[in-house]
Amino acid sequence: MLDRGMGCSHGKIILMGEHSVVYGYSAIALPLLGIEAICRIQPASQVLTFDFEDSLSTAVFAALSSLNQLEAKISYKVASKVPQKRGMGSSAAVSIAAIRAVYAYFEESLSEETLEQLVHQAEKIAHSNPSGLDAKTCLSDTPIKFSKDTGFDRLEVALDAYLVIADSGIQGHTREAVNKVARFEETNRPHLVTLGRLAEQAEAAIQLHQSREVGRLMNLAHKELMAIGVSLPFVDELVQEARAAGALGAKMSGGGLGGCVIALAANLEDARVIREKLFEKGAQQVWIEKV
Repeated sequence: MLDRGMGCSHGKIILMGEHSVVYGYSAIALPLLGIEAICRIQPASQVLTFDFEDSLSTAVFAALSSLNQLEAKISYKVASKVPQKRGMGSSAAVSIAAIRAVYAYFEESLSEETLEQLVHQAEKIAHSNPSGLDAKTCLSDTPIKFSKDTGFDRLEVALDAYLVIADSGIQGHTREAVNKVARFEETNRPHLVTLGRLAEQAEAAIQLHQSREVGRLMNLAHKELMAIGVSLPFVDELVQEARAAGALGAKMSGGGLGGCVIALAANLEDARVIREKLFEKGAQQVWIEKV
């Protein structure tokens, strides 16, 4: 149980559906329960000032405003294991943690509906027009499927496998990547259609607990993401290293032009081998999560 004035959240990662989700297909996102963000609210000698170009500051403001506590003399501090600009939901995670911490400090109950509304306000700072997928997944303890047409659905995933998440050390550039894909939409359309279909096939394989098939589809998805120009040479090298180390499949994750690589491993032993190989190849951080 968290102390008064503390709030926590966790990161997320996209399994399948990057970029094709913009064009109406589904994307599958996984919560990363072991990669946490924690915020602490403490008494202070003066009233807070706010930076409305910063999603964390905006989240604290939104929470205080909703409680009519803008004149409260407090400070806040965040400790986050979710790296920024890697497609892991950093801004959503710290915003959720901060809002929960503010409500905990004032010993007020916080409904999920109110929390989502306040997080959405903060996410507009980070992403201008957020889909809500980051916030939904960072609020969830189960995977989320999202499409523009049908919205959000919880997805049961029990592959009895492990996901290895490797930070390339290169900040992702989601807006730039999305704009790049859109500029050449006519050329990219076949690849986007394929990416959408691969995400649909991955969902079916997940429901049948077919981890090897999910891995195969991840490999195919990375090929399409390369084709639309959102991967980078070092990211491709990490993908190849993961496959060579025994991954069932590996691909980039998120908007691209940096960010993370994910690899699916059949068991924990294989996942640990893949993690070490990715470290040796130059990954900055590597995590293992059960899926």
